[in-house]
Parts: sequence; C-alpha cells; structure tokens
Amino acid sequence: MQTREVDATAVQSLLAAAVAAPSIHNTQPWRFGLDPVTLTMEVRADGRRTLPVTDPDQRAQHLSVGAAVFNLRVAAAHLGWEPLVRLVPAADDPDLLATVQLTRPGEDGPDPLGHLYEVIERRHTSRMPFTGRPVPEPVVTEMIGAARAEGAHLEVPDILGTRRLLHLTHAGELRNASHPGRTAEARTWLTAPGRDTPYGIPVAALGALDASGRIPMRDFTGRLPVPQLPALRFERHAQVALLWTVRDRREDWLRAGEALQHVLLTATAHGVRTSMLHQAMEWTDLRAATVGSSRRCPQLLIRFGYGHEGGRTPRASAPTVSRAGAGPAPSGAPTAYSA
Repeated sequence: MQTREVDATAVQSLLAAAVAAPSIHNTQPWRFGLDPVTLTMEVRADGRRTLPVTDPDQRAQHLSVGAAVFNLRVAAAHLGWEPLVRLVPAADDPDLLATVQLTRPGEDGPDPLGHLYEVIERRHTSRMPFTGRPVPEPVVTEMIGAARAEGAHLEVPDILGTRRLLHLTHAGELRNASHPGRTAEARTWLTAPGRDTPYGIPVAALGALDASGRIPMRDFTGRLPVPQLPALRFERHAQVALLWTVRDRREDWLRAGEALQHVLLTATAHGVRTSMLHQAMEWTDLRAATVGSSRRCPQLLIRFGYGHEGGRTPRASAPTVSRAGAGPAPSGAPTAYSA
C-alpha cells in the first residue's frame, strides 16, 4: 500500500500500531506528535504514567517506548514509507525519546518490515501455561536474528541456565511481594471489572500462577479479595530467552525495546506465544546476576512456547489518541497526540 500524504487515516493507522506495543504494567508511557512539514513523528515519554518505585531509572519505560517505535516503523513500511529513526535526538529535550521521519522508499523498494504489520494486532502477552512442546530451532534462530537486526542480543540458555534465570526471577518476585511500595504501585495498575480505562491490567487478563512454583509469574493481586484463576501446572521445561545489550544507555534501552518487539512479532508470526519476566531486572544485584559479566547488560527475560493465547490487555484506541486532529497544523508546529 502506497500512501502519498499523512492524512487522518494514515495517522490513525500509525498510532493504532504504536499503542499496540507491550509496556510494563500496560502503562503505555508514551505521547506522540506529528510535524506536518517534515513528516516526522515525535515519540515522547509521558511522565504521568511512570513507575517511580519499580522503575526509578525509567529503563523499563524506555523499553516500552522502544517497542512502540518499532511498531511505528512496521506500520510506516506497510503504508509505503521508508521510516528513518533517530533515538534520543535532542540532549536539551529529555522527554523526546525518538523521531520517526516518513520518507519515500529508495531504489531498494519498501522496508521489508512491512510484512509484520498484520501480526501487530495478533501479538499479546500470554500469562497462561504453555504445552512444553519445544519451539523448532529455525524459529528460535529467526528470533535471535530479529534481536540482532536491532542492535541487541537474544541468548537462549540450556536447561541449567534456564533454571538459574527462573530462580533469579523468583527471587525478584519474592522481593517485590514483600516490598510495600512496589506492591502498592503494582496494584494501582490493576483494573477491576467494570472499570472503564484503557490503561493497566484487567483482573481477567492476569492469567494463573504456577502451582508447582517453577515459573514465577508476576502476582499483582497478592492477598486482595479479587476473582482470579486458580493456580495451574505450567510447563515442566520452560523455554526462555535473555535480551541484552552491550551498553546500558538510554538509547540502548530504546534499542532493546525495538529488538524486543521485533522478537515478539517474529514469534507471533510463527504461532509462538510469549510473556515477559521482568522481576529480576527490577533489582540491581539480581539483574547483574542474570549475566555475570560486565560486558553484557541484561534488559528482559522472555518466556516463549505454544499454548493458550491468554487474556488481552486494553489499549488507548487510535481515535482517542488522534482526536486532537490529524491534519496539518496551520502554524507548521507539531500536532500533539496523547495515548
């Protein structure tokens, strides 16, 4: 599909794809703007939807925004543009995390990422048990290549390495559960049935906890008297992958977010379910222990396999996001959108 101008329909498609990205606790911590003169989408951090206790350095927020940037790239390519991305483009504007300029394709034709566009809507986190059927090596190799294409690395450990990473994740989950500030913060993003909000995680989407205790799924409810699934027996041998970068700067976090979404969409295209295990990354010592090397900076642990698709989390809809107007701003200044 070739789009010659950034009209309201195109903006709606771009933003609908962007906000479908995963974000920690479904905070959707981003804002978007469009410069109609340069055809540049601005992606900003939204300070209203942060996790100051759990994510004081805003590393997880940057991962989330990076995933949204990747979806923007995919949607732009699908619509016939060549997306040119700059990460952390202005030192004097710390909230501006990325710009995505929409340019015409070069001689090589449209960006090949466009083929992932139809996968965006299908991808969502599954917090349910997987079957334990191994994901074929060619699919895993493609997932590793997807991370590498974005300047990050995806490491799939052996059985002993997997157990060690799950043990560290379990330690992080126990610490979070015993930390009043983190528990209270997580619960603010838990949405009760009937609550009309596109943010946070509905109780119905939480999934189950592992009855065997082998796989430490995040427990948002604790002792709250809310309806939830009974504990289920998860797969005996989990498949996990550690996403890491060589450096640990803001742009590396954004790049890791792009890599994360590229991996997740690649997995989804092959019918593979995914969920994120972030608990160990929320504690400095546990995060360092996941790699045991100063040359690698761990960003996220991904669990993947085959099974139930799990419950969906809501998103701010594209019409809501773009209601400020999708046409060119008369002044030529960026038109702002808020998710």
